[in-house]
Amino acid sequence: MMAHATNVWFVAAAWMLLAFVASVVSIRTGISVALIEIGMGVIGGNFLGLETSEWVNFLATFGAVLLTFLAGAEIDPDSLRVHLKAALAIGFVSFLAPFLGAWAFAYWVTGWTYQGALICGIALSTTSVAVVYAVMVETGLSRTSLGKMILAACFVTDLGTVLALGAFFADFNRWLLVFAMALAVALRFMSRLTRELIATFGATRVSEPEVKFLFLVLFVLGGLATTARSEAVLPAYLVGLVVAGVFVEDRVLVTRMRSIAFSMLTPFYFIKAGLFVSLPAMVTSAGLILALLAVKLAAKSIGVWPLARVFKLAAREANYTTLMMATGLTFGTISALFGLEHDLIDRAQYTVLVTVVIGSAVVPTLIAQAFFQPDVKEQSPAVEEAGAGAVSAGHGR
Repeated sequence: MMAHATNVWFVAAAWMLLAFVASVVSIRTGISVALIEIGMGVIGGNFLGLETSEWVNFLATFGAVLLTFLAGAEIDPDSLRVHLKAALAIGFVSFLAPFLGAWAFAYWVTGWTYQGALICGIALSTTSVAVVYAVMVETGLSRTSLGKMILAACFVTDLGTVLALGAFFADFNRWLLVFAMALAVALRFMSRLTRELIATFGATRVSEPEVKFLFLVLFVLGGLATTARSEAVLPAYLVGLVVAGVFVEDRVLVTRMRSIAFSMLTPFYFIKAGLFVSLPAMVTSAGLILALLAVKLAAKSIGVWPLARVFKLAAREANYTTLMMATGLTFGTISALFGLEHDLIDRAQYTVLVTVVIGSAVVPTLIAQAFFQPDVKEQSPAVEEAGAGAVSAGHGR
């Protein structure tokens, strides 16, 4: 029914039915709705004939863009400055360790080509801002200093992924320069223009001019990024960071944009992610998939956990941070798709990578939520007392 339906309303209803079921299951089980939606996508793609279309792809892509933007906008500039060293150190090692580990394993153990191994390393180096942010919002950790530090570290990790992809495979062209210049201008003036819009029209207008302005900027930058053969999600986090101060002052604006994202857009993104998982291919390549997933999780743990302890996170929070940094989705699938489209990897290797990436979105998150979920009520006062030297050392002593 879903694969060959010509009535766009029924197709949309099928996607939203899966999203609704995911929400109910998430509430009943306490598991992040993002993970349930990915599972719904696996079911839809393998058993229900669910397929993507141009409009679904756009909604899914914009869902990823808006999630990434909101993740950046949630980072209080003062909190970022307090935990800058921790975010930079943890984020950098979170990128470097799995990049080197996965590249070496793919090249020396599985016999992939040098460029294919590089794509493997880049795809598995990522941390999913989308998954982490969704979990942080659901649990309330996005309001804590620990949550803000983790989100900032996620950005550093994915920045390393973007730079690596660009350094090894970038197609430098004039549009890339135009995109870079437009992004620089946007970052310079976004905060002031958003504040002026709110001051001029007020923050309670039913026409929501400030939300439309933010969407306009994200659309323009996304268009320029795509024209430059980059990805629309790349500038979203930076734009979110520069308007974070505005969002700290206007929590109503955050609530409105969250409602738009989580109710309409992100279900398409997470369900679509699940569609890439082929259960027959998983069975055929199960050994390699498990091995690469183990390489990624081991490399993240070896790199991140000791640093988390160095920055005085309690053991429970260090475990939680390590598992959150081990997630992957958006940039992992983007990197794998880049490799496929440029003939750097074949379709079988692509299936393996995407399955590993999605597995890394599910497995670490489930473990983190089941065994190491920080208590938000205890977390908040501990953060305030810890100051710059420790995110929450008092919680674990």
